[in-house]
Amino acid sequence: MSEELGMKVRSELFKRKMTQKQLADMLGISSVYLTDIIYGRKNGPKAQEHIRHIQKILSI
Repeated sequence: MSEELGMKVRSELFKRKMTQKQLADMLGISSVYLTDIIYGRKNGPKAQEHIRHIQKILSI
């Protein structure tokens, strides 16, 4: 899932001319933590909550 999520997020950010930093700011988290979530290095309950929020924001 994390590899697929990462590809979808990067693709959608590119389409929207948006950076990971901007997305992280929208989520209220650091860009490093966002990267860890996207690439599956963080996958606890809080990370899952952020993933749902990312999917909602980017409509993926």
